[in-house]
Amino acid sequence: MNDNDVLGAEYDALIIGSGPVGCTFARKLVEAGKHVLMIDAGAQLSRRYGEHLKNSYLFQKNIDLFVSVIKGNLLPLSTATNKEPALTLDPSAFAYDPDKYAGFSMRNQNPEQKKHTNLPAAAATYAVGGMATHWTCAVPRFHAQVERRNGDQEYPIDDKKMDELYDKAETLLGRQTSVFAASARHLLVKQVLKQSGEEFSDVAELPLAVSERVDSERTSAVTWSAADTVLGDLAEPTHRPSEGSFTLLPEHQCVRLEITGAGKRQKVEYAVVRHLRDLRREIQLRAKTYVVACGAVPTPQLLFNSGVTLPALGRYLTEQPMSFCQVVLQQEHMNNIESILRGVSGSDDDAPAASAAERVAAYRAAQLKRLHGGDKTADPVPFPPAERDPNLALLVTEQRPWHCQIHRDAFTYGAVPPNVDPRLIVDLRWFGISRPRPENKVTFSRKIRDTFDMPQPTFHFRLDEAERKETDRMNEHMLRTAAALGGFMPGSEPVFLTPGLPLHIAGTTRMGTSELDSVVDEYSKVWNVDNLYLGGNGLHPFGNASNPTLTSVAMAVHAAETILSGHPGH
Repeated sequence: MNDNDVLGAEYDALIIGSGPVGCTFARKLVEAGKHVLMIDAGAQLSRRYGEHLKNSYLFQKNIDLFVSVIKGNLLPLSTATNKEPALTLDPSAFAYDPDKYAGFSMRNQNPEQKKHTNLPAAAATYAVGGMATHWTCAVPRFHAQVERRNGDQEYPIDDKKMDELYDKAETLLGRQTSVFAASARHLLVKQVLKQSGEEFSDVAELPLAVSERVDSERTSAVTWSAADTVLGDLAEPTHRPSEGSFTLLPEHQCVRLEITGAGKRQKVEYAVVRHLRDLRREIQLRAKTYVVACGAVPTPQLLFNSGVTLPALGRYLTEQPMSFCQVVLQQEHMNNIESILRGVSGSDDDAPAASAAERVAAYRAAQLKRLHGGDKTADPVPFPPAERDPNLALLVTEQRPWHCQIHRDAFTYGAVPPNVDPRLIVDLRWFGISRPRPENKVTFSRKIRDTFDMPQPTFHFRLDEAERKETDRMNEHMLRTAAALGGFMPGSEPVFLTPGLPLHIAGTTRMGTSELDSVVDEYSKVWNVDNLYLGGNGLHPFGNASNPTLTSVAMAVHAAETILSGHPGH
């Protein structure tokens, strides 16, 4: 099929956005024999559609090098313009009068953005696969009482149905808890915490979207799940399904949905799209059903630019307060790895811990033999190099309404300097929860355009007093956890991270039971628009401490099944 055929055809579904959520819609619909066209404003960065870039051999060997990849794929959404003059600038250089002009507005600099209500680290990824090209792959379920309730408000989808949807989402993403569970490093951290008090007794494996490589007997490298995992065979560009069809167009940006009708009987007639490699003409793409799943800010941005005026659009925004530190394991723990691991009893960890203790003992003895033989290149760290990173969690409870990750990964912060062995480092990332309030919102400018020539987003976000107090309590818990493990690495002492840095904005297209305070119904259909469905973190209605991707995929499964069976309201 050539480009003209692709652009001239009418599809069963047009999906805007190629992250795991959009790919969930695609896979479910194609498996049912539907013809699906997917577009994304970003480029294709891998051979398969939407692969995790961390699967590269280099990044598997040195995770800290992956930090630059993450930074390079994050576009800040709103940067408050700095009107302060550069006092050391050459007096002959260009200058403007800040009393007359609000400031610069290139590269998402935003003169309308107030610094004290901004989420300055909030960002979007424009690439096939979206943020899943560099995500952590953590996939916990939302806690039924803490994250799927808000006071007396019930979740739009009932608990029994959510459990069913979670099972399907976990299969699509390849959820595992066993891949890191036998590592000596993982087991040491787990056992030290279990011995450190009742508040750590429920430490467990962090649920991850990850799998063993086919050559796992020869390498500690793993395969991280991403959008391609969700797509399955459809991720191969040359694959042709036995029924239905799937086409993906990178660097095709939807700028507007043409919506006709009025009141409760509206529909999308076509999508206005531009090819970012050839801007000479706009394209009209037609489908029976339209799905927008391009992020918690770009999705409401597109709806705003399409004339959608639902009162909840962009409102009820939530984002996680987050604290972070890095710990260097205590000398005492490192001196006694074998005895700590051999002390594991009465659990499924018994055999793996005993085996890990033997590996450490053998490696330690071999290095000491080299050292005593005069070989100063002997390894001073007793962990064998192939021992995988720790990946543990303290999941949300009603008494502890925050999500705790005890692991090692690459972020835009927390890289380990070259003079510290990464086997000694443990990252602590504590994610809090904020609750939806209509005054916390993202708005879209009618005057300023962003990098992709869309209405510039502006954030209006603050934690309330109760959330600030709870965040402080969360941080104290992180400090106690860190104290049990070791000392702070210089430069990575405990800190509250820049607002927006978790990249888990939610609520901007929230799911609910009324068009007065939500954007979509329980089936993810936009109120009053018969053939428009949404997906992504923006749908979460109550805020969350846990990583949101699994729940977003579960919601997408529910929506895709509804598209296939027919919406109950039609």
